[in-house]
Amino acid sequence: MKRMLAAIVLTGLAMSAFAENPEPGQGFIDVPGGPVWYKVSGTGSGLPLLTLHGGPGGTSCGNSLLESLGDERPVIRYDQLGTGRSGRPDDLSLWEVDRFVEALHTLRQELGLERFHLYGHSWGGALAAAYVIEKGTEGVVSLTLSSPLLSTPDWIADANYLRSQMPQDIQDTLSKHEAAGTIDSEEYKAASREFYKLHVTYGERQEETTGCDDEPGSSLIYNYMWGPTEFRATGNLVDFDVTNRLHEIDVPVLLLGGEFDEARPERLAEYQKLIPGSQLVIIEGVAHASLSRKPKEYRAILENFLDAAEAKQH
Repeated sequence: MKRMLAAIVLTGLAMSAFAENPEPGQGFIDVPGGPVWYKVSGTGSGLPLLTLHGGPGGTSCGNSLLESLGDERPVIRYDQLGTGRSGRPDDLSLWEVDRFVEALHTLRQELGLERFHLYGHSWGGALAAAYVIEKGTEGVVSLTLSSPLLSTPDWIADANYLRSQMPQDIQDTLSKHEAAGTIDSEEYKAASREFYKLHVTYGERQEETTGCDDEPGSSLIYNYMWGPTEFRATGNLVDFDVTNRLHEIDVPVLLLGGEFDEARPERLAEYQKLIPGSQLVIIEGVAHASLSRKPKEYRAILENFLDAAEAKQH
């Protein structure tokens, strides 16, 4: 299978050591643990936008809704190792934040991204923040944290608050099955879906994603790193927290979220205060899946931010 090739494989992609931007195309790049699939869209002359998908264990298909920004700058998305079109090793030791950071760094180097914008949604926001904190911001022109996970304790506190605002019967059903250890029951799953409808997928989808039918995500990675549901962290991210280092980020930062987001606007406002010079934009009438619910507004906000950050470089 193509995904198991041991070297960089390019499909319709030509890159020059002297070119700042990669050409449109797709292929595979070896990272620690195996090959990852990536795609470059657009030929705009602006600095590239490298996008990180959520999960952990999700795929980059949602970020296909950002590809129309390619008229202004190349948009790069990739399926993180273990998901989508990328390799699927069975070594559990690979599912650690540090390994994902190294994979991102390898991909950046192989694509020749000396100067670029970094974007991460949800778990991708956690990865983006961890990357700039651990690797530094040299060459990172801006950072967009979309509905980000920056502290698991904060995330769970917010989830518990949002649960407390739900109808009592939903709260009781969730608590009953969690106490009994029967979270695989249909009743528990149905109650969980009510939470997701309010704080994840709220609103009507306005645009369809592309590249979602080829390969699925990985529930194994999600469960191993996070846990069984959005509001129960039992995996190795249970203590994840970069909030005490957010002040170290010294590039333009955009915090972006939805009005009913599980990444609560009130929490994002707290994070904004921790990042010098950062901006916060909340999109009304949507929740965590804000890009697919209000794609035009979302892209306009992001594009304006990228343009402004880039202008500061000149």
